[in-house]
Amino acid sequence: MRFPFLPVAALLGSLITLCAGTSLAKGLFPHVGAEGTTTYRLLFSTLLLMAFWRPWRRKWTWAEAPPLMLFGATLGAMNLLFYGAIATLPFGLAIAIEFSGPLAVALWSSKKPIDYLWVTLAVAGLGLILPLGDSFNLGGDNRAIDPVGMAFALGAGMCWAGYIVLGQRVADRFGALATPMGMMVAALLVLPFGISVAGASLLNVTWMLAGLGIALLSSAIPYSLEMYSLKHLPKQSFSILLSLEPAVGALAGWWVLSEQLSTQQISAIGLIMIASMGSAMTAGRRMPTQA
Repeated sequence: MRFPFLPVAALLGSLITLCAGTSLAKGLFPHVGAEGTTTYRLLFSTLLLMAFWRPWRRKWTWAEAPPLMLFGATLGAMNLLFYGAIATLPFGLAIAIEFSGPLAVALWSSKKPIDYLWVTLAVAGLGLILPLGDSFNLGGDNRAIDPVGMAFALGAGMCWAGYIVLGQRVADRFGALATPMGMMVAALLVLPFGISVAGASLLNVTWMLAGLGIALLSSAIPYSLEMYSLKHLPKQSFSILLSLEPAVGALAGWWVLSEQLSTQQISAIGLIMIASMGSAMTAGRRMPTQA
């Protein structure tokens, strides 16, 4: 069996650009809020993806709308909840908590006793994050872990699980065109939240240009790459590689945002990553070999 270099490279590129763009997005929060930043991200991503893929060249039917609308709604909710989470949580910790979603996908078909080990490691990792009296360092200032932010991150994780399952289905059915169509639905869903919070500030040219850059790094490029990977990689392999994202996010938060985590928090991220990788590898060995 030949190593799937291009799908793997595409997913790794997606992780790097996504984490870099999301780290930069936090700089817009004081101006347009998490909701306004999410609106920028999804609206500009929709315009960019529409211009690139030109989905109007395909003949669409109303019967194809439900799966695309469900996929887009899941995508919009995932973005809105996650940006709400990183407004008060360190980037790496928010991703680790959100990662409960992909981990649940990898554990869905668990049958062997060893899979309980991965569940235990994941629960232990989340348990190390849960002490709300713990804090993280941001530019020399200590900040407490916010329970509302944790709830947002868990909600985003549930949406992420749906994104993986629904994403494979729409990718198989519509190919790369699923990305711009789903993004359009997500943008329409989030737009009222952005307007209610940011209002006329969304029309500020400076913030709009920053939002365009964030859209490129955080959505347009990574989601297109992920659609390609979802179409060419088994779900288990996708989940294994996706396990690297909490570490990439923690590095991006440290480098771009000066977020310094405690040893306990770094250990929590490590446990969740090991649980996800182990679960996906175990599930992968249970699958029949494909030609």
